[in-house]
Amino acid sequence: MIPKEELLVQSGESVLQGLWIDLGSRMEKDVAWQRIEWLVAEHFERLASADSGLESLYRDPTDGRLWELFPVRPELGEKSPLQLAVIDPQVAAERFEIVIE
Repeated sequence: MIPKEELLVQSGESVLQGLWIDLGSRMEKDVAWQRIEWLVAEHFERLASADSGLESLYRDPTDGRLWELFPVRPELGEKSPLQLAVIDPQVAAERFEIVIE
């Protein structure tokens, strides 16, 4: 198990992108993807979801930055790698049709 301190986003990070790792006989999510899943399940505050249901908006309670979660390849459905990227509050308010406090 990865220590919690290593899972949290650092101030210099603005994008996390998950990838599939081909192990020959099976595919496995890379460390970045596992980290994204932990952040949205255990640390970030969920603020909104897009109408499509594919994108979600989160706030990092540590520094207040907003993060957008979305599939890199939406056509793959749940098998698509995930990307988590910092999003400007004004852009987030427009995209997710919410008031950012």
